Formats: sequence, structure tokens, C-alpha cells
Amino acid sequence: MEELLTVANVKKVYQGRFHATPVEALKNITFTVAQGEYVAIMGESGSGKSTLLNLLATLDKPTAGSIHLGDADFKAIKEQEAAAFRRDHLGFVFQDFNLLDTLSVKDNILLPLVLTRLPVAQMEERLLPLVNNLGIENLLEKYPYELSGGQKQRVAVARAIITEPELLLADEPTGALDSKTSEQLLDLFQRLNESGQTILMVTHSSIAASHAKRVLFIKDGLVFHQLYRGDKSNQAFLETISETMTALLTKGV
Repeated sequence: MEELLTVANVKKVYQGRFHATPVEALKNITFTVAQGEYVAIMGESGSGKSTLLNLLATLDKPTAGSIHLGDADFKAIKEQEAAAFRRDHLGFVFQDFNLLDTLSVKDNILLPLVLTRLPVAQMEERLLPLVNNLGIENLLEKYPYELSGGQKQRVAVARAIITEPELLLADEPTGALDSKTSEQLLDLFQRLNESGQTILMVTHSSIAASHAKRVLFIKDGLVFHQLYRGDKSNQAFLETISETMTALLTKGV
């Protein structure tokens, strides 16, 4: 498969405002994500997952190393161009949904396309098949405060993928959901991936990670280990992930 995302020798150092000693959040991160892959990133709190996600989202820049999405070199993206790059190439699903309560579900979903000034007819062409596929076609005139957590997350997914992003970034997407709703969302992610969507998900949940095709484990700012699903079922992969996380947190893999 063709490589879509390339992260090479990435390092991130923060200079603390009140401490003279710099904090090395990422030491030397190297990995690739192929077109059509579904990768989960796991690690305990403070391992560097959030820092890495911020770099991949172009919300921050690495101290050293390089990140490429296709032919785009993140170093070459100017600050004033970053928002447009995110809108055109990346999709985001957040733990807390980040929907706008003052907009209807339909307007929340269409907002990224409105910002690109896509003609209304083309917006509608994208909207209807998408909301039907996600099972939210009857929610379009409602507002986020009228929805359940699972419904909000499906709306957030619709908003994230209506731009047809090259890469979908998910930050703890099941964190605010109950177990049944989480499973429904993860099944949805698997279907999206099977249709060709590349997904990179940061999660604390072994259950969430078990739906991915590959899991990267980060420890102390390094990619410490990785697992491939292969032909394992979700349950079998979950058991392998749980064993690996236990070893990671106790004595290392």
C-alpha cells in the first residue's frame, strides 16, 4: 500500500515557563501510515500521545524531524495556511464532540464545506448519502443539545468526513460514551475504514484499539512497540493488546 503519512525522527521539546529544565515530550518518533490503514496509538498518561496528535493536526510544530502527509511537508505550512490545510486534508473526531449548539445538526455537518465555499448543490449531494449511512438522517433539523452522546458523536463523524479528508484523526472518540454506544461508534469506524478511509486514533481504551488494524504503543516519548491485527478477531486482538499494555506498564515489552 502507498504511504500516506510519514513521521520521521520527530522530537518535541517544551521550554517550561517556570522551570529552567526543558521537557522532552517526544524523543524520536518514527512511523508510517499507509493509505487505507486504521492505526491506534496507545500509551499511559504523559507518554506523548497528545503531543504527537497536536503535531499531526498541524496545531504545533516539531522541534526536530519531519512529518509528511502525501507530498505536503508540515514544516513548509505557514501558520496562516494551517487552518485551510486542516480543513482540506484532515478530519477530526473529538472526545467532547465540539459541536456548535447554536447551529442545527445539518449546519454543523456542512460547516467545513461552507468554509470552502462549495456550491450548495454539491453540499447536498454529499450530505444525504452520508447521513443515511450514519443513521442520522432524521436528526438534521435538531440541535446538538437535543441529542444523546452517541448521536452527537455520529454528527461529529459526519462533519469530519464530509470534506473527504485524506486522514481522519480521532482523539479518545469513545471517552464520553457508554459501552454500547462506544461499540456502535467503533463498528462505524471499521465500516469507514473498509470503505477506504485512513484513520489514526489516539485512545486509552484497549477495546477501542482492538478495532484497528495496527496498534502503536508510545512510552516515554518513543514508539516502544507495535502490534498487527493480522487475521485476529476483535476479541483475540483485544486480549493481545491488554497483555501488551500490562507488560508496558509493569516491566516493559
